[in-house]
Amino acid sequence: MGLSAGLTVAALLTTACGAGPGRAARTPGAPACDPALDRAFGAWADTGFSGSVAILRDGAFECRAAYGMADAGARRPNTPGTVFSIGSVTKTVTAAAILRLADEGKLSLDDRVGAILPRLRGPVAGATVRQLLLHTSGLTGTHGGDYEPLSPGAALAAIGRLKLAFPPGAGHVYSNAGYTLLALVVERLSGRGYRDYVSSTVLRLPGGRVAGGFWDGHPAAPGPRAVGYLDDGEPGHQGGFAGPYWGVEGNGGLAMTMPGLAEWTHALFTGRVVTPASAELAARPGWPLGDGRSETPGWVAFDRSLYGERFLSAAGGGGDVGHNAVVAWVPAQRRVVAIASNTAKLPAEALLRAVGPALLAGRPLPAPSAAAPAGDLAAMVGTYRLERGGGFEVSAERGRLTVSATGADAVRALAPPGAGVTEAALGAHEQRVLTLLNGQTQEGRRERAALEKAFGAVSGLTLAGTVTKGADARTYVTLVTGKGPVLAWYAVNEQGGVMAAEVPAKPPALTLVPSGGAGRFRPDDPTGSGPRVEVAFEGRRMTVTSGLGAVTAERSG
Repeated sequence: MGLSAGLTVAALLTTACGAGPGRAARTPGAPACDPALDRAFGAWADTGFSGSVAILRDGAFECRAAYGMADAGARRPNTPGTVFSIGSVTKTVTAAAILRLADEGKLSLDDRVGAILPRLRGPVAGATVRQLLLHTSGLTGTHGGDYEPLSPGAALAAIGRLKLAFPPGAGHVYSNAGYTLLALVVERLSGRGYRDYVSSTVLRLPGGRVAGGFWDGHPAAPGPRAVGYLDDGEPGHQGGFAGPYWGVEGNGGLAMTMPGLAEWTHALFTGRVVTPASAELAARPGWPLGDGRSETPGWVAFDRSLYGERFLSAAGGGGDVGHNAVVAWVPAQRRVVAIASNTAKLPAEALLRAVGPALLAGRPLPAPSAAAPAGDLAAMVGTYRLERGGGFEVSAERGRLTVSATGADAVRALAPPGAGVTEAALGAHEQRVLTLLNGQTQEGRRERAALEKAFGAVSGLTLAGTVTKGADARTYVTLVTGKGPVLAWYAVNEQGGVMAAEVPAKPPALTLVPSGGAGRFRPDDPTGSGPRVEVAFEGRRMTVTSGLGAVTAERSG
């Protein structure tokens, strides 16, 4: 569950509650979205956004709307009352729980975590609570899987076995395990346990309502849930894991409606969840990340260089659920924007990145880019081979082409490195993935053992290309296993710790729409934030052109 430092959105179109195509689905009696905002978000729904939007200013809603289908199979629409998994946005709540315990005099942020949890062993015991909040403890590696049954004691022991990338306070490395350790602090000091303290105290809004609950287990977030749809269109994890939940506790696992998330965020930063002094601390830059960003307890603070206003943001999702959620607090405007999505085409973060500058400046929201009319796509369908062995598989559906890439040369052509990503950085990421999978690190030995338990002996592996999304990278590898070749991808941090992975994985793919010229296509990317490539078909040839140049593949068969 990673925190995105940028801002992203996703998918279907709703026609519910009397709403026409692209209109907001509304619950009876709920405040409507401002008409101009509704029209703008409806246009994004027409191009693929499916989810919920809540915008709160000075405690009053400017927009509370939903688009697309919560359950495509049942034709059940998203509404403002639809519940979404918020992934790593959970860390904002865990951080607030810690700040509240500090307000209650039960801890100091400069206490060493080993003094609070005497059974904690290993080097992380010397880190302070503040360092865990800011991801500066040095803790790296994974203590357990999201759906791995893990008790509090087992989680504590696993975290104690993890190594530090640097002495506490000497650097920054994002750590899910660090926030699970903070949840264990809450478990011990609250007197009620992490789940009960969060749900009964930290998530309680002024007036007594509770802003959310948990995706798996109890207390569950009340309300109908959105089904998440993964990259391949299959439904994601819909809850029901029996626990114990300490693989994800504290670092993920919560679920909310977007109006609930917006109201809770407003209450947090206006001093009604924690004291005003602690709310100010949550908003204060604590560790510089570069590019105008700073880590704060549970959030990332952005200076005015990005959107012209200071704001704080948290995001989460992906993984096995298929949801993406992002929330932003703009102090000068006392405004909250919360967006969630439940399909992979246009994630919530991408939508906020597209509309955020205009929204903050009070300008009309931009419209998504439109595709040209589709011609006969059947002639383009097939398998195309590059000279060096890689290739592309092209399929067509609903006026769009989907191109999947196999082999490092094909992946590089279809998904060239993003702006600011150097060849050296890509090579270093690939080397860290190879080091991991060759079992040359503590976490790598664990990962190798898990792979061999699932697929039999691993006798070899080859790089299959790296795809970048913003500053994040996914390196694909083909594993030679006892059960045959297995494609996988890994995203690791600078210390080689696994941030995300998918095993087995499908080849990287790109959906294309006509770009106007005969046989020419561009990515189906309404926000314009994806790969800058053009694909052209002529006869039996397919040419992919990007900033790296052009490569041509010949159709086989």
